[in-house]
Amino acid sequence: MPVWVEPDVVRPVTATIAASTPKVTTVSAQGGPATGSVDSGPSTAIKLFVGATAAGTSPVIDRGSHRGPGALVIANVGSGSPTVNVDIQGSVDNQNWYNAAYALVATPNTVAVAQIAITATATTTYLLPTDQAWRYLRVVTSTVATETYSVTYYQ
Repeated sequence: MPVWVEPDVVRPVTATIAASTPKVTTVSAQGGPATGSVDSGPSTAIKLFVGATAAGTSPVIDRGSHRGPGALVIANVGSGSPTVNVDIQGSVDNQNWYNAAYALVATPNTVAVAQIAITATATTTYLLPTDQAWRYLRVVTSTVATETYSVTYYQ
């Protein structure tokens, strides 16, 4: 259907642009979403380990269709000869796991997949690059000696 527009008539147009508000997704004790949905926007502070002193495997994070960047913050306090080895693992099917790509904040374009060996007290942010081939994420720690560590995921 044709629409006629009068070229000599000027009418003001007003519009209100409202930005969407991201919704926080919380995590249940089992590691799954307790509120929100996988597409509800940025998550904040999903704690995978808190004050851990032994080797273990974290709850699994399901990022759904989100393909943006993420980050893991690993904070640890050691005494004596501290050691903890950390593997950041991804999976497309929640069954077959492999080391996922990460980068340090100081060198965000230098990506690695190697196991992280922590031997001193520190708090380090590991960036998880955009568009990586994983939907599920977990952290696996091993060889823990005189360490207390926490791992928090941000999306």
